[in-house]
Amino acid sequence: VYKRQVKHMWKYVLKRLVLALITAIIILSLTFILIKLLPFTKPVGPNETQFGYYMKEVTDGFVYDLTKETSKYGELLWHYTDTTGTEHYFYQVPIMTQYGRWVKNIVTEWNWGTSVQIAVGMKATSIIGEKIGVSMKLNIISTIIAVPLGILLGVIAALKKNKPTDHIISTLVMIFISIPSFVLITFILLIFCYNLGWLPTKWPASTAPTSEKVLAYIVPVLCLSFGSICGYCRFTRAELCEVMSSEYLLLARTKGLTNRQAIIRHALRNAMVPIVPSILAEFLSIMGGSMILENLYGIPGIGSLFVDALSKNDYNVLFVDMAIFTTFGLCAGVLVDISYGFIDPRIRMGAKK
Repeated sequence: VYKRQVKHMWKYVLKRLVLALITAIIILSLTFILIKLLPFTKPVGPNETQFGYYMKEVTDGFVYDLTKETSKYGELLWHYTDTTGTEHYFYQVPIMTQYGRWVKNIVTEWNWGTSVQIAVGMKATSIIGEKIGVSMKLNIISTIIAVPLGILLGVIAALKKNKPTDHIISTLVMIFISIPSFVLITFILLIFCYNLGWLPTKWPASTAPTSEKVLAYIVPVLCLSFGSICGYCRFTRAELCEVMSSEYLLLARTKGLTNRQAIIRHALRNAMVPIVPSILAEFLSIMGGSMILENLYGIPGIGSLFVDALSKNDYNVLFVDMAIFTTFGLCAGVLVDISYGFIDPRIRMGAKK
């Protein structure tokens, strides 16, 4: 029986991974085509820099390099005469042809294109690689702080249900969960950074002292943690209150278990079944919400990079950034579904009746 359950579980995992891969391909393909339908963004900088960018686009298969002007390929992107006197007329390749070459470049060379505005000629993946570490570090620290505090407050509120402690915690949760992170960071910046001067007013440079770098984490971590703490607290309280009123917990008490033993061994464990998988989803939602926060505090992460690429029409960087968020979302969904079967042995994903 156990081997059959494991077999069904692995089949379900494989099925979910394949579906996630297909979903990712569809999302990224549609995103690529829609982005390419937008007006072509011309690179900034000296003519030599622009010429290098266009020649790279020619190599990647997204732009034609012709020696004379034509109306066959739509609008002329750029005209340039090199040092040898050769004329270069650059035109955009048809979108579906670009799509085929884009897929080929990714599969064979892991080439996602180059930046046209933020860092002309630099690989989009390299720009993302420089930024993603900061965002990941902030979100991991926020999650580590939010999870235990939120669950602890939720347990306290459930154990003190309908008492002053429960009312105070529930009221604070409703207040803080209603405040968006960008509003919260505005108040924190105003009070603790500008008025009191305790914390840095913006993200420090890489050459700043270590003490200033450590203090700089307080503002974004607080803003990212508050909403998560409130969410975990409310969710834990609701689940634990429901479990504590169930019949099997009453049976456990009648068999001689103390209230504390019944809560720890049975109530809390069963309440964690829907809570633990939500940690993954919450981590993803924090990453999405950190876009505005990173912009306001000047944090050089992928959130602020997304806004920067969008405002400057740097489509290749924007596309890779969107691909990162899409991948996080799909992976989180798969991990959440799979985790149910490991947390509670009674749940066997993919098993037949």
